[in-house]
Amino acid sequence: MEPKISIILSTYNEGYIIKETLKSIFANLTDVEVIIVDDSSTDGTCDKIKKFNDPRVKLFSRQDRGLASAFLLGLINTKGDIIGWFDSNMPELLQKTSEMISELDKNDLVLLSRYVPGGNDQRSKLRILSSKTINLVCRIVLGSGIKDYTSSIFLMKREKLSMAVPICYGHGEFFIEFLFKLKKKGIKISEIPYTHPPDHEGMSKTATNIVRFFKLGFDYMIRILVSKIRKN
Repeated sequence: MEPKISIILSTYNEGYIIKETLKSIFANLTDVEVIIVDDSSTDGTCDKIKKFNDPRVKLFSRQDRGLASAFLLGLINTKGDIIGWFDSNMPELLQKTSEMISELDKNDLVLLSRYVPGGNDQRSKLRILSSKTINLVCRIVLGSGIKDYTSSIFLMKREKLSMAVPICYGHGEFFIEFLFKLKKKGIKISEIPYTHPPDHEGMSKTATNIVRFFKLGFDYMIRILVSKIRKN
């Protein structure tokens, strides 16, 4: 019997693509559940999820926003032997799940990576530069064993969560610390290449203007240093 898989999605105004993403999940995976945490979407995302009407989809709608806390809420509601997190607006990446599951035979966590041979990033020049800069700092401060600390698109064995529970505050920077903790505990992490598609909306939804963009980058840098000095 194949292991049950839990896919976590966090959504905010993904109405234009969420149905396609759900179809892609069920087309590429068997015995799967989808945990969706929506943070106050105003474009009818939740209505489209409900109209999809599949008992394998669990929707949690919140009034606050926050990627880290959304991941945590999704995580504690999973039941699968394998847990994954995918971007809700990149359904094409679900085609990678077969390769990722195969890699789990000899690894504990499989991460999609832009910075291993074959990987690429097609977003705006500013977002590519910021991502490469943050990942360079990660490799210098936290170690070069992981190439793409900020990908956050992964599948992992549920049993390994006992080794390092994610500390979920802030935005996506929590995932940097999570990966670093897992690596320190001896978790086997494999990276396989993917191409990040062009931005759908231009600037990130979280960093909606240049000031917030650089503020978010500063938060990432602080979290890298905290990850290094935190004892547990």
